[in-house]
Amino acid sequence: MSTNNTKGYLDMDLLRFSTAGSVDDGKSTLIGRMLYDSKSIFEDQYETIKKTSERRGEEGVNLALLTDGLKAEREQGITIDVAYRYFATPKRKFIIADTPGHIQYTRNMVTGASTASLAIVLVDARKGMVEQSRRHLFIASLLRIPHIVVCVNKMDLVDYKEEAFEKIRDQFEDFSSKLQTIDIDFVPVSALKGDNVVERSKKMDWYQGPTLMYLLENVHIASDHNRIDCRFPVQYVVRPQTDEFHDYRGYAGRVAGGVFKPGDEVMILPSGFSSTIKAIDTFDGPIKEAFSPMSVTIRLEDEIDISRGDMIVRTNNVPKVGQDIDLMICWLGRKQLIPRGKYALLHTTNSVRCIVKDIHYKLNINNLHRMQNATDIGMNDIARISIRTTKPLFYDTYRRNRITGSVILVEEGTNETVAAGMII
Repeated sequence: MSTNNTKGYLDMDLLRFSTAGSVDDGKSTLIGRMLYDSKSIFEDQYETIKKTSERRGEEGVNLALLTDGLKAEREQGITIDVAYRYFATPKRKFIIADTPGHIQYTRNMVTGASTASLAIVLVDARKGMVEQSRRHLFIASLLRIPHIVVCVNKMDLVDYKEEAFEKIRDQFEDFSSKLQTIDIDFVPVSALKGDNVVERSKKMDWYQGPTLMYLLENVHIASDHNRIDCRFPVQYVVRPQTDEFHDYRGYAGRVAGGVFKPGDEVMILPSGFSSTIKAIDTFDGPIKEAFSPMSVTIRLEDEIDISRGDMIVRTNNVPKVGQDIDLMICWLGRKQLIPRGKYALLHTTNSVRCIVKDIHYKLNINNLHRMQNATDIGMNDIARISIRTTKPLFYDTYRRNRITGSVILVEEGTNETVAAGMII
């Protein structure tokens, strides 16, 4: 591979997307079909699953075996954990989070979808919208995933009829009108036969829209990142103290929002001191601007006492600063949430302790009703709570910035992550 080609490949867009659907809706087959039809698997992988399919007496090649990697998954024929798959086409690179469909694995879906720019919600053309479809659509909306694609799968089992597709689309549009979804598309597919996955189907000439792969390759994701509010949580202070870099002092981290350029006037939180950006360094040398999600080192004109957990922002655009915070949480812990309980809280590069002040309500995902007096928040439950932290956080609402608006709660005794939270 030539250097020019390599550079072009590295500069390609990366789309992270998650897949979710009920059990046996065909998620693993759909991903297998995408990998196979886009020529993203090796010949020996294909031969292995071909032999396995023959040994099990299955008709044709079971493409689901490409993704069901765990022994327990293969034995049961289901997905039980989040599996990440990587593939690329000439237009874009992709990371897929394949998440389970079972109700008891809601937390796995939240984990897989939390960094996604797009969610594929799979539904069986024969069954239409089911309880899990509502759950998946709600979680995608809760996590503010900007783009949602509803794949109506197994169209071959309803004779590729347009009415079956239209009926399901109406069900989803009715439910999604109650949610804060930004962009929703519908594609009729047959993962098993390959219709409308990578290649356009000749059996559904009534469908004039794009194939699933065309949507994934062309969905606009550049505006999904917050380019307005400049946020740079400091992760590490770089002091090489070598002869060559004797006076070098840089602040390394990942840009969480906005665009930073040399010459910009910035403020450091919590101290409130101001300075000007002297230079922005990367592994490949200095750059003229940095934006989310780039990892860079920022150097300032003035020597200011800055450490991990501090945040560099623009002087005229600062985040909220506070200790009393409202969260929507998905509870991940095996033990229930303890009212007035104390937990460790991780927010960007900051680590503090907090106490749960109030449980406002638990959400019934199926009908979106709020259970006001519920205090029994257990695994997979979604609830709204209030916390107080031991020291102020610099944050935005999750709706405004998914990085500075999210937190993780950790049980201090076991170091177990017990909740993913979105700041309201």
